[in-house]
Amino acid sequence: MAAKPIYGVGLDTGSRATRAVIVTLEQGRVRLRGCGKVDSQGWLKGRIADQRVVTESIRSAMREAEASAGVPMEEAVVGMGGKAVRGANARGVLEMGYVREVDQRDVNRVVNRATRVQLLEDRMVLQLFPQDFMVDDQPGHRDPRHMLASRLEINVHLVTASVQEHFALVGAVNQAHLGVEETIFEGLAAAYAAVLPEERRRGVAVVDIGAESTEIVVYYGDAMQLASSVPVCGDHFTRDLAHVLCLSYEDAELVKTEYGGALSGDCADNVTVEVPTPEDRDGRDVPRKLLNQVLEARSAELFQFVRSDLARVGMSHSLLGGVFLTGAAARLPDLCDIAERVLQCPARFGLPVGIRDWPESMRDPEWATAAGLAMYSAKLKVQAEREREAAGWLGRVLR
Repeated sequence: MAAKPIYGVGLDTGSRATRAVIVTLEQGRVRLRGCGKVDSQGWLKGRIADQRVVTESIRSAMREAEASAGVPMEEAVVGMGGKAVRGANARGVLEMGYVREVDQRDVNRVVNRATRVQLLEDRMVLQLFPQDFMVDDQPGHRDPRHMLASRLEINVHLVTASVQEHFALVGAVNQAHLGVEETIFEGLAAAYAAVLPEERRRGVAVVDIGAESTEIVVYYGDAMQLASSVPVCGDHFTRDLAHVLCLSYEDAELVKTEYGGALSGDCADNVTVEVPTPEDRDGRDVPRKLLNQVLEARSAELFQFVRSDLARVGMSHSLLGGVFLTGAAARLPDLCDIAERVLQCPARFGLPVGIRDWPESMRDPEWATAAGLAMYSAKLKVQAEREREAAGWLGRVLR
C-alpha cells in the first residue's frame, strides 16, 4: 500500500498580499503542489484592522492554492511579523545538586526556566532558539547531554509577540476554516527557505522587507543571534516619492515600480521620466536622478538601522555568509548595492531553494516567506510522525 503523502502548508498574511503555498514531502525532498496569491485587505500599519476582511483574503488565497494542488487542506503554519514581534536574549540556570551525567530531562528543565522571563502584560513567547549551554561555568557547548556537571545554564534568544495581535491573526485563520499548526516569525521562515545550513554557520543576516514591516534574523554557527524589526519598510519608499514629487500614493507606487532604483550616481542629469499629474492635465517630466536620490536616501537609512542591530549583538563584521534580501519591497533595483555599501558584506536576493517544481516565475524574494512556512509545516509533520512511530514501538515493547 502506498504511503500517505505528507503535505505542508504555509500561509503568509502580508498587509499587501496574502500568499499560500502547498508542498509535499516525497523521498526526503520537498515538491511544490500548489500556490495562491491575492491582494490583502483589512490591514493598517502592519496590524489587523478588520478581521473579517482578512479572513476573506486568507480564504481566497487558500482556495486558489487548493485548486492548483487538487487537494483540500485543513491546517497551515502561519507567519507573524511587524511591530507586534520582538526578540530578546534570556538565560536559564539549573542547579543539579551534585556532579552527575546530564540527561534530556535536565535539558528540558533548564530550557523551561529560560522561558520564565518577566514579560510585559500583552506579550507571549512565540519561539525559543537555544544559543549555547554552559556546563559548570564552561561555555560554548551545543549539546550537554552525557556530560558530567553539577550546574547547567543555557543562553537562548526568545521571540515574543503581542498576545492581542496573535489572537487576532489566529482568529482570522480559524474563521477561514483552517487550523493553525504553529505561528512562527516571518523572518525565520524567509531564512528557512532562502539560506542553506552551511551558509548560516558562516554568519548571515536575512532582511525581509515587506510593505509595512521589515524583519531581521541573524545566524552565526548553528544559533540565532537576533530576531528584530526595523522602522523602515516598503511603504516609506513610496510615501517619500509621493511627498517629493507631489503624487498620489498609488501613482508614486507605480513610478517606483516602473522607473525607480536605489542608486542615483549612474543616472545622467538629462534623463527624465514622465509622472502622472492630478486632474486631466498632461503628465510632467522629472529627472530620473531625483527619483533615485529619494529612494537611495531611504535605502541607506534602512540598512543603517540594520547595521545598528548587528552592532548590538556584536555581528557587525561577522557576516561571512553575507546578507539576504527577501520580501516584495526587496525587488527595488540596486538595493543589494546599497546593502553592501552600508553593511560592508556581500548581499543578494533571498530566493526559495530546495523545492522541486518551483516555477521560474516565482523565483522572487516575495515568495521566500510563504515557501519557508510550507517547508516548516512539512518538517513538523515528519517530526510528529516519527514521534508516533517511536511511541508505537515503545508501547509494543512494554506491553
